[in-house]
Amino acid sequence: MLNLPKIIIFNFLSNLGKYTRQQISKIGEIVIFASQATCNCFARPFYPRLILVQIIRIGYFSLPVVGLTAIFSGAVLALQSYSGFSRFNAESTIATVVVLSITRELGPVLAGLMVAGRVGASIAAEIGLMRVTEQIDALRTLSTNPIKYLVVPRLIASVIVLPILVLIADVIGVMGGYLVSVHSLGFSAGPYIANTFKFLETIDVVSGLVKAGCFGFLIAVMGCYYGYNSARGAEGVGSATTNAVVSSSIFILLSNYLITFLFFG
Repeated sequence: MLNLPKIIIFNFLSNLGKYTRQQISKIGEIVIFASQATCNCFARPFYPRLILVQIIRIGYFSLPVVGLTAIFSGAVLALQSYSGFSRFNAESTIATVVVLSITRELGPVLAGLMVAGRVGASIAAEIGLMRVTEQIDALRTLSTNPIKYLVVPRLIASVIVLPILVLIADVIGVMGGYLVSVHSLGFSAGPYIANTFKFLETIDVVSGLVKAGCFGFLIAVMGCYYGYNSARGAEGVGSATTNAVVSSSIFILLSNYLITFLFFG
């Protein structure tokens, strides 16, 4: 007869194995779903009006939150950099640190997380509600591919819009650092601007835009997947919304590391 410690260890390993198998199975489902959505992006029929609507919803309506996040991030980064670098008489590098940090990391990641919280939840809730009210089944009855009609416009719009949002966030974030440095910390405007562009290279901006396109893809896929496979009832829609935001955020941080390693590793 097994003693108590062995039973506890056996149950723990059994539960861990079940959880791991479930997560691997879910990742496989997400990959299949993303592959189907990607393939449908290049197949007829196309819905340009739906794509334009999603570009406005995802991009234009996300500008305020992305802009506010970017300008305060740049401002705080300038203050913190000055606080640390002043101990080593390296204040002249603050402009370079701000612009590189914003374009390489903070701009794409913060914009991606903000859009994931706003748009990812909205997509999951909208499609999940359509699943609950059987509107997706109605689309199939009308011989309309639900993935083509619901997922593809959101996917294309997210991939197009996120790099634009990140580019705007880069400009606003650098401007926030400039305003704090010049008007609060006493830097001269001319030398600060010169140092901003002195060490900035094309690959710094390009890497951030590549990250943004990848983040847009992940946000759309996660939101659509969890909404499309939502359980019945209000609880199922709420769970789908939460899972979409959490999964999007995790995959954004993971892919951020991988892309950074490919560009600068």
